[in-house]
Amino acid sequence: MTKISDLRKSYERAELNEAASHADPLQQFDLWLNEAITTEIPEPNAMTLATVGSHLRPSTRVVLIKGYDERGIVWFTNYESRKGQQLAGNPFAALQFHWVELERVVRIEGVVEKISDVESDAYFNSRPLDSRIGAWASPQSQVIANRGVLVTNAARYAAQFLLQPPRPPHWGGYRLKPDGWEFWQGRKSRLHDRLRYSPDGALGWVRERLAP
Repeated sequence: MTKISDLRKSYERAELNEAASHADPLQQFDLWLNEAITTEIPEPNAMTLATVGSHLRPSTRVVLIKGYDERGIVWFTNYESRKGQQLAGNPFAALQFHWVELERVVRIEGVVEKISDVESDAYFNSRPLDSRIGAWASPQSQVIANRGVLVTNAARYAAQFLLQPPRPPHWGGYRLKPDGWEFWQGRKSRLHDRLRYSPDGALGWVRERLAP
């Protein structure tokens, strides 16, 4: 049996340098995300979301990015879930994309806010019917007796709403407004490339290289 401590990988696919990277981190993110999508790696839109609860204990989970622009990064979830409750008490969070096949990581930190009802309604109505019913059926993060609870709830709400379930009041979108970005590209001999972007007022962003 292979020992975990003996697992090794040499990162040699690409490089990341100041001259070839965008001065704007959003443009650099757009480039890397689109490369991840066109390369057809598994779930390029998956990102880890880290939040901190009232007891100062961090927690993470994987969510899916559903939009991004100069305002920030958007995802959708149940506002009453564990992450929703933690964000209500502490709006600061971190996101991480890990594109293993490309040997790349993107880390994003910032403050989180709910998006508008209009934006949440528009996305909710674009979802498949089963997903819209599921948003009603699942009391996310709550203890339930068994899977039958979800099945029963789904059947009840499907019968109630038929083909037009409205967006639940407890479900909608969040937007993380970045105040820090880091792009990581794996390199040989563990001498990885790390570029950090920090806000610099009216000047935009300061780009700095970090030691791996």
